[in-house]
Amino acid sequence: MSTMTINGHAEPLPDDPDALLIDVVRDTLDLTGTKLVCGAGVCGACTVLVDGAPIASCLMPARAAAGKAVTTVEGIGAKGLHPVQKAFMAHDGLQCGFCTPGFIVEAVAFHDRWRGSHGTATPSREEIGAALSGHLCRCGAYDGIFRAVAEACAGRFDGDHVTSPRIEARDKVTGAAKYTVDIKQDGMLEGVILRSQNAHARILELDLAPALALPGVVAAVSLLGDDPIVRYVGAPIAAVAAKDRKTANAALAAIGISSEILPSVIGLDAARKSDAPVVFERASRKRAANMSEGPPSPASWKQNLRGPSSAFSYRARKARSLLAAAHEARDPLLFEATFRTGTQQHACLEPHACVARFDGDQLTLYCSTQAVFHLTELIAKRTKLPRDKIRVIADHVGGGFGSKGSLGLETTAAIELARAAKAPVRIAYDRHEELSVTGHRPAAELKLALLPSRQGELKALSLTAYADTGASVSSLIATLARLIYPAEAKELADFDVISNLPPGAPFRGPGGPPMAFALEQAVDEAARRLKVDPIELRRHWDTDPNRQRLYAWASSLEVWRNRMAPASQTGRYRRGVGVASGYWLYLWQPGSKVELAVEGGRLVARTAIQDIGTGSRTVIANTIAHEFGLEPHEIDVRIGDSDLPEGPGSGGSRTTASVIPPMLLAVPKLKAAIERHSKRQPVPGSNAPWRELIAASPDLKVSAVRPEDFKPTAPGIYSPLKQAGFMGIVLSFMMRRFSNIAVGAGVPSSVQVIEVEVDTWLGHVRVVSAQTGIAVGKLAAPALARSQATGSLIQGIGYALYEAREVDPRSGDILSAGMEDYRIPGIADTPPIEVYFDEAGFDHVLGGSVGIGEVATVPTSPAIANAICNATGIRLTEIPIRPDILIAALKGRAAA
Repeated sequence: MSTMTINGHAEPLPDDPDALLIDVVRDTLDLTGTKLVCGAGVCGACTVLVDGAPIASCLMPARAAAGKAVTTVEGIGAKGLHPVQKAFMAHDGLQCGFCTPGFIVEAVAFHDRWRGSHGTATPSREEIGAALSGHLCRCGAYDGIFRAVAEACAGRFDGDHVTSPRIEARDKVTGAAKYTVDIKQDGMLEGVILRSQNAHARILELDLAPALALPGVVAAVSLLGDDPIVRYVGAPIAAVAAKDRKTANAALAAIGISSEILPSVIGLDAARKSDAPVVFERASRKRAANMSEGPPSPASWKQNLRGPSSAFSYRARKARSLLAAAHEARDPLLFEATFRTGTQQHACLEPHACVARFDGDQLTLYCSTQAVFHLTELIAKRTKLPRDKIRVIADHVGGGFGSKGSLGLETTAAIELARAAKAPVRIAYDRHEELSVTGHRPAAELKLALLPSRQGELKALSLTAYADTGASVSSLIATLARLIYPAEAKELADFDVISNLPPGAPFRGPGGPPMAFALEQAVDEAARRLKVDPIELRRHWDTDPNRQRLYAWASSLEVWRNRMAPASQTGRYRRGVGVASGYWLYLWQPGSKVELAVEGGRLVARTAIQDIGTGSRTVIANTIAHEFGLEPHEIDVRIGDSDLPEGPGSGGSRTTASVIPPMLLAVPKLKAAIERHSKRQPVPGSNAPWRELIAASPDLKVSAVRPEDFKPTAPGIYSPLKQAGFMGIVLSFMMRRFSNIAVGAGVPSSVQVIEVEVDTWLGHVRVVSAQTGIAVGKLAAPALARSQATGSLIQGIGYALYEAREVDPRSGDILSAGMEDYRIPGIADTPPIEVYFDEAGFDHVLGGSVGIGEVATVPTSPAIANAICNATGIRLTEIPIRPDILIAALKGRAAA
C-alpha cells in the first residue's frame, strides 16, 4: 500500500484507481477545510499544496500523491497563523467562508514565492488577480482579499498580533468552521435523488425493488406524492440511501420507471404562443411553486400566462392615453424600448444539503438554510411532528442569496430516507443539481415607455414585465417601479410565463435588478433628450430623502464631474461613466427574540438566527460589547440552532433590523439584574466596570422581543407601501399576516457611479472603477457592511456582463450546470471599489440599523449599461452584455 505525508503525518492511500485526493482528504482523514464545489478544477475551493505547489484535489488521483507531501489548510495554521491567514482576518477577506480555505492555500503559496523573490515589495492588483484567478467567491469578498494578500506580501502581518472585525474569522481561515456538508454521524448513509430526464411526463409505474435489492442500499422512497406528473428536467421522482454515494447512484440506475411523455414547452417566447402545450391545467395550478417570500397575489391565468398583476398601477388609463398621444405625435421625448434580462443562478458554493437523524420521535437536522427557526415550523407542518420534536442546526452556511430560505427537497427527502432507513442520512446536491434545480432569478422581458414633459416633469410611465418563471409563479418586477420616481400616471403589469423549466426562487432583491435595468436606463435616456445632467434629473424626480443625500454625494465625485460627453470618443478603447439608483424595502420580523445572559462570568447572547456570511454573529457581538464597554470577542454568541429563542430568517435584508432592537431592550434589563445581584462594586476609576461586575455576577438571564418602531419625526420618512395607496396597505398587511414580515418606514437606498472601458473591436467591457453610496442607517459592523456592499456590487457586475443560464430549447436540459459553463465574476473582474455610507434616515428604529444585502446590488447593471452608453452612444437593452451583442450594436450604428 502506498502512502503520502499529509500535514506532517504519514497516511495510507487507497488502492481504488478511481479515488481522488479530495476523497481521501475529506472522507478518510476528515480534513473538511478542503471543500468540494465544482468537481472540475474551476473554483479552487479544493486546493491543497502538493510538495509546495497548489493543486486542485478534485482532479488529482489519490494514487498520484504517493510519496508526496500534502498540506491542507489545517496544516497551514497548525503551528501558528500564517501572515496570509492573519491578513484575511484583519481585512475581512471572506464572508460565508466556504471558499476561504482554497484562497488561503493558494495565497500562501503566492506569498511565499513572492517574499522569496521580491522581499516586502507590494504586488500589484494585476499580479494578485493573476495568482488567484483559479478561485471563485460567490459572496464577492474579492475587495478584502486584494488588500489582505497585498499587505501580507508587504510584510505587515509578520508579527503575532491580529484582530479581526469578524468574530468567527479564525475558524474560517483555518478550515475549522463546519458546514452541513462537513457533518458526519455514526452509521450515516448517503442519499441521492432520481430526477426526471423529461421536461414533461406522467409517471405510470415506479419500481423501487431493484434498487433495494442491491448490496449496501438501505432505503428507497417515492417523491411523487399524489402527483404523478413531472414538469421539468430535474423534477424529483424518488430517492435512495446507501452506504456510499457510488452505491446510491447505482441504485438510482436500477429503479424501474414507466412513463408517458407529454408535450412540453421551453422558455419565455415559446410558452406565450397560442398553441403552446399547457404546463398546469386548471385543476393543477396550485401545484405551481411559489417563487416569492410571501403568498402569491391573486391573478388571472390563461394557458401559460398568469397575470396581469397590476394593482400598483396609478391612473393607468391616463398613462395609456398620455403615451398613446405622444406616440401618435412622434414626441421626441417619448422613450420606448423592450429590455431583456437573463436568468441568474444563485450558484451557492456550499450546495443545498441536509443531514437527518431520528432518535426515537426526536428529529435532528443539520441544514444549509437561511431560516433555522422558520424551517422547523415548515417541517412540523409537513411531517405532522410536534414543533418541539424538531431541531434544526446550521452552525455555518456557505451562501444562500435567497435560495435556501424555504423547505427544500434536500431536507424533505433526507427526512423520509432517515425514517425509512432508521439511520442518519445526508443529502448534498452535486454541482449539476445546484445550478439547475435550486432556483434562480428569472429571465424577463420588460416593455417600457417613459414620457417626460418639456418642463422636465415625469408625466407617464408604462412598464410590463414578462418573467420566465418556469414551473413557478408570483414574480414581482414592474410593480416595484411604483415606489420610485412619482409620476402623473403609471401603468405597471407583471406576468408570470410558465414553462417546463425548473422553478425560480427569491434572489437578492427579487425583481429589483431587472426593474432597475430598464427604468434607470429610461431615466438616463430622458436626461439625454432633455439635455440635463442624469443625476440632477433624478434629484428632481425622486422625492426620497435618503436618495437625495446620495445624489448630492454622487454629483460631487471627481469621476462624475470629469466624465466625457456622451459618444464623444473615437478609437478602439473608450471609457464611460454611468449612474443608477436603487432601493429596497426596510423589512423586519415580528416576534424576533434575543436572550441575554451571564454564565460563568461571561456574557452570552442567544437567538435562532443563522450566519450565511452576512456577519450576524458580529453584529450581535459588536452591539452588546458597545453597550457594556467590552470587546466583541468577550461576547459568547450562540446562533444557528432552532432550539434557541425565535429568530428571523436571513432574507430580505431583515436580520439586523430584527435582532438589534430586542438586544438593546435586553441590555438594560441585564444591567439592572447584575447590579441587583452584585456583591461588590467595581474598583474606583476602573475603565471597564461592567467587565468586573459581570465576572463577579451569578448566572442571570433576561430576554426581549422585537418592539414596534418609533414614529418617524424626520420629514419624508414613511412606509413606501402605505404611500402606494390602498393596495400597498393591503400588501403590507398580507406580508405581516401570512409571511410574518413587517414593512417599516424609510427606504434603504443606493446610488452607484461606475466607470467602464469598452473594447470596440472585441466587444469586451471592463469595469474600471465603482463608487457605491448606500443609506441603510447606522452601521453595527462597519467593515462587514463594506464587505456586503462590495460583494453585492460584484454580483451585480456578474448579472450585467457574464451570468447566463443556457437551456436546450427542445429538451429543457440546463446546459450551463457546471462552474466551467456558468460564468460568475472572479477576482480579476473586480475593480477598485469605494463605498460611502450615509448613516442617517433610520433614527425611528431602535439602534438605527437596517439591512444592506439587497439594495447594494439593485443599481449595478443599469449603471454599467449607462456607462457603456456614455462611452459609445449605444443603448443596450439586453443582459448579460455579451461581446457579440455589443459588436452587433456597434456595427448596426455604423451601418445606419
